[in-house]
Amino acid sequence: MRFTGTDSYVATDDLTVAVNAAVTLERPLLVKGEPGTGKTELARQVSAALGLPMIEWHIKSTTKAQQGLYEYDAVSRLRDSQLGDEKVNDVANYIKRGKLWQAFEAEGRVVLLIDEIDKADIEFPNDLLQELDRMEFHVYETGQTVKAKQRPIMIITSNNEKELPDAFLRRCFFHYIRFPDIDTMRKIVEVHHPGIKDALLTTALTQFYEVREQQGLKKKPSTSEVLDWLKLLLAEDLTAEDLKRDGASALPKLHGALLKNEQDVHLFERLAFMARSQR
Repeated sequence: MRFTGTDSYVATDDLTVAVNAAVTLERPLLVKGEPGTGKTELARQVSAALGLPMIEWHIKSTTKAQQGLYEYDAVSRLRDSQLGDEKVNDVANYIKRGKLWQAFEAEGRVVLLIDEIDKADIEFPNDLLQELDRMEFHVYETGQTVKAKQRPIMIITSNNEKELPDAFLRRCFFHYIRFPDIDTMRKIVEVHHPGIKDALLTTALTQFYEVREQQGLKKKPSTSEVLDWLKLLLAEDLTAEDLKRDGASALPKLHGALLKNEQDVHLFERLAFMARSQR
């Protein structure tokens, strides 16, 4: 069971090594990188490549670790008891199974994605340490212990919004997805926009990396944004010649796909004004 990438996902050599190392060690793979570099998609592609079902747990700022195990709905049980419903006699009727429980009880091996773990409270990772180590947890309301039938392939993503605890990091295999260089980006574009003309792609990617490297940029455009931009260029049937800037504006054509806040738009407008004033 080895991951080598898929036809729709360009995986670099170091990324495939990281995935396979995590699978071999049976440790969670912690993936960090800029937003839009394919961290979440990696889990979906591992699932597809290995032919395994996937369970996704998307973390929010309000998510608690307990929700990944189970939740006990005491309010519904109280309401049902007041209505005389017989199902109140079995507390299991009020236990909602979380994503970890679903992964543990699956008949075969699954891929479990814990997406954007850094969005949650700082104690969230620590609250899962025992479950990740032992692959089991206790349900106090019913007295049962849930054990994993097979250890899931666990992929955890982080955008580095918060530092993760050392005790949690020790239990993971770590990989940082670097932003693709231009050659890798060409391969990614070819997957999503096969047959794109080389002149258009060369000019577009040159402008894209110039934008990314601009000093003072608040938000650098990501892989997903350059793919959206290229889709627009193709839809408008623009050529490499059309993309050439005339000096009146430093902004690329259809720049709204790349620049997502007014500060960055104003930055390029100021650059164009300075360039004109120096003529």
